[in-house]
Amino acid sequence: MMQQSSKIHGHTAEESVPLRTSQTAPKKSHDPWTHLIAGASGGVATAIVTSPPRCPPNTSPIGLLPTYLPNPRLDPNHKTLRIIGNIYKAEGWRAFFRGLGPSLAGVVPATAIKFYVYGNCKRIGAQVFGLGEDSTLIHAQAAISAGIATATATNPIWLVKTRLQLDRAQTATGARRYRNSLDCVQQVLRQEGIRGLYKGLSASYLGSVETALHLVLYERLKTMMAQSLGSPDGKDTAAQKEITSWISTTGAAGSAKFAAALIAYPHEVIRTRLRQAPLENGVPKYTGLVQCFGLIAKEEGMAGLYGGLMPHMVRSIPSAIITLGVYEFVLRFVGTS
Repeated sequence: MMQQSSKIHGHTAEESVPLRTSQTAPKKSHDPWTHLIAGASGGVATAIVTSPPRCPPNTSPIGLLPTYLPNPRLDPNHKTLRIIGNIYKAEGWRAFFRGLGPSLAGVVPATAIKFYVYGNCKRIGAQVFGLGEDSTLIHAQAAISAGIATATATNPIWLVKTRLQLDRAQTATGARRYRNSLDCVQQVLRQEGIRGLYKGLSASYLGSVETALHLVLYERLKTMMAQSLGSPDGKDTAAQKEITSWISTTGAAGSAKFAAALIAYPHEVIRTRLRQAPLENGVPKYTGLVQCFGLIAKEEGMAGLYGGLMPHMVRSIPSAIITLGVYEFVLRFVGTS
């Protein structure tokens, strides 16, 4: 009787373990499109909350084009707060959401593609390498893949946006080159060919290093924070678990973005310079990644590679916190994490 009971018990245990695994493990990332929706949701929230204000004529848009260009008169590090105050007094809070459409057009596709590739490459990479999805190697390869895919797919969008922003900053001189986005695309294709839409792509690929650093650090910090904030007995209520998730996600996202952006910031400067329109004679000043880096270092010193760092941090850290916070929340909401 004892033997039969033991046998039944053993048989039950052997069947219950794989059943439990099959019911819980796939929830994390086996729905590919969930990551696309979660990433797009994060992008929408980020674009709305961090929508940059419309700047006065002779200044570059706050946080979008800090002193990437060699113009010592522009000092967004000191002008940002004053400009924000003046805009609010003159035009009210609605002025801060002008240009939201173009921001959505750029940010939402970028975040949707980024997290679609990242979430699914974690799953695929874990299967290929035979490792868990929480492995640092899996996070790194997924992040690099996401960075490369996002840069390739969205480079034309950011090139047009950069050209229009630089063009708008020259309004006072009457030297506007592009009427709108469509006109910008047509001129680029006519004068520079299809390759013109992909200027700065090499620097964007270099930026995949920042993406990898950010997401790998984020995953590690998020796990550490969640473990330290959770109760030792694991008996947190649903509300406590949600609060812990938000705190660990936002804290890890902000800290990881600060470290990654500080290390990899020069690629932002190089990418923007490479996306500039050609000079009057049709010859671009910056022709490649290495040439651009060397010329900036020669003409402006290493400080030129870090121009506008503060406005970039002020924009990118909150963006990372909002994007990853909403992304993780949507995954929890649909039960995939």
